[in-house]
Amino acid sequence: MNSMRRIGVLAPLAGLVAAPAFADTGDTAWILISTALVLFMTLPGLALFYGGLVQTKNLLSILMQCFAIACLMSLLWLAVGYSFAFGPGTGGFFGGFSKAFAAGVTSAPLDGQTIPEALFLMFQMTFAIITPALILGAFAERVNFAAVLIFSAFWMLVCYAPVAHWVWGGGWLASRGLIDFAGGVVVHTTAGISALVFVLILGKRQHFPKDMHPPQNPAFVMLGASMLWVGWFGFNAGSALGANGDAARVMLVTHTSAATASLVWMCIEWVSFKRPTLVGIATGMVAGLATITPAAGSVGPVGAIVIGILAASVCYGAVVLIRNRLYIDDSLDVFAVHGVGGILGTLAIPFLAALGPMAPGLDGTAIASQFGVQLLGVVAVGAYSAIVTVGLLFVIKVFVPLRVTADEEEAGLDASSHGESAYHH
Repeated sequence: MNSMRRIGVLAPLAGLVAAPAFADTGDTAWILISTALVLFMTLPGLALFYGGLVQTKNLLSILMQCFAIACLMSLLWLAVGYSFAFGPGTGGFFGGFSKAFAAGVTSAPLDGQTIPEALFLMFQMTFAIITPALILGAFAERVNFAAVLIFSAFWMLVCYAPVAHWVWGGGWLASRGLIDFAGGVVVHTTAGISALVFVLILGKRQHFPKDMHPPQNPAFVMLGASMLWVGWFGFNAGSALGANGDAARVMLVTHTSAATASLVWMCIEWVSFKRPTLVGIATGMVAGLATITPAAGSVGPVGAIVIGILAASVCYGAVVLIRNRLYIDDSLDVFAVHGVGGILGTLAIPFLAALGPMAPGLDGTAIASQFGVQLLGVVAVGAYSAIVTVGLLFVIKVFVPLRVTADEEEAGLDASSHGESAYHH
């Protein structure tokens, strides 16, 4: 089976192909651009997308959390995160400390790669930034800023980095043949499950669900979503680790899924509520992108259309179920969109890999066999993410409160936590 399609960016670390003496300039240029695009997804894409969805009095708190996490994750990834994820390790579960503080990292490519390892480190750093940042949307408008920083730091090191090693670092799930091209399991399942567990422990906002305000700025939501759409080309097509035909196909199917899911979500809203909304079409786009992420290296354009339809339909249903039926206050629908989307895309791969033109197929692997591997990965990573999140939160709340006081929540986190205001009237 095609190694890129099977284990995404991690195939190089398995030593499948001898590394060239010098990096390829074209591939290096593309991954430099992709790295900037993925960082652009968090700053300012995700920040504006989430910021537009919250109340006016909490806008700056979201921007602050995104910015601070980008800085903190960068230093932690350099210190030990990259080593935990992509160090040689033992037993397939943990990468060890051999690459701490970029020890041994040079401008020469790793085996199977054509880009400098230093660039690979930086590219993967942007994934380590956006993954904990995704969780911010779940507990928005009520969380203690200190708890956010402490949780994000330890969660990235204890949850994200080891899972990245399992799937992309030649770990135990990679050895079983799990397909996760750009993060359906590593990014969206970990973040989605952890977000759900976090809000169940944290509790609801004071006025949820009876007295909720509409998004404070749908224009911000659209602008942020548009930046996420563009940045996702670096996220997905950059994971091909080269300027090649695979990257081109991945970009095509990524865009196709996003466009399809946007229109389907819009139509569902139109039929259900007689009016299509800007926030709805933007949310559908994010669902389409999250769902295609694990499958981007494994499907063709027809499969991407199917994934887009499924993403909008299933994630929309998940939003309704979680928010309106179960009354779980996942503020910005992180689990329903990212978690459910990532899981759905991961499990759909075996059934869509051979559908239509340009579809790579499974290279002889039985659909049932591959589905079993995909399901194992989702269940194992989901359970691990939940356990880590519960453990971290119970330890953290011994030292700092997880949420602000009722008065601080009523005043808004911008003023109570940061002493600032987004708007002065």
